[in-house]
Amino acid sequence: MTLPYLGTLVKGLAGLAPKDLPAGQDGGVLEIDEPLRTERLLLRPFTEDDLDDVTAYHSLPEVVRYLYWEVRDRDQVRELLGQRRRRRRLAEEGDIATLAVVLQETGRVIGEVNLHWVSAMHRQGEFGFVFHPDFHGHGYASEASTRLLDLAFDSLGLHRVYGRADASNVASAALMRRLGMRQEAHFVQNEIFKGDWGDEVVFAILADEWRARRHEPQGNERSNQSTSQ
Repeated sequence: MTLPYLGTLVKGLAGLAPKDLPAGQDGGVLEIDEPLRTERLLLRPFTEDDLDDVTAYHSLPEVVRYLYWEVRDRDQVRELLGQRRRRRRLAEEGDIATLAVVLQETGRVIGEVNLHWVSAMHRQGEFGFVFHPDFHGHGYASEASTRLLDLAFDSLGLHRVYGRADASNVASAALMRRLGMRQEAHFVQNEIFKGDWGDEVVFAILADEWRARRHEPQGNERSNQSTSQ
């Protein structure tokens, strides 16, 4: 099955500092005002100037195939951006930060990543990603997700981050495996999704596992990214 779309099936869907942070971490609120940089990308809050770029992929049927929402037109995306622009602050359990992924070379928004503060007591978070299919095959989703997970564990003090996807969305599952996440569950026909019973898979990684992986030789990581979506 060819799946040009790459994105997790985010249920319901940075910067946060949970009330029960590990020792040595500040308990203040974190707002993401400055871009988070990677080698090729910027992760930043959305602006009204992103309308054309976001419409370009939110209007594609292959992008929304595994998402709860349907294709959006320009007016619907404009309304959405009004909401997304405010998603830059994680101050309490339940908050979600959604960041535009910008290609530094061109300044174009090629996708988005999000982080949901699920539990303060248990320091749990959920992440998701959506990318324009024209930019698959270059490692951008891996690069952006890696930066987001660095933020989740190193800056936000989370203990565990998980992602969920439709079981048919093999591209998203493959990306989460490349990030070092393990599959923890496969729920069979756990909900009716777009008119049919659907299966769901859950992947997760712990903070210690992520940090150990990040200290592996860089050559291994670059090799993974070179073949990623």
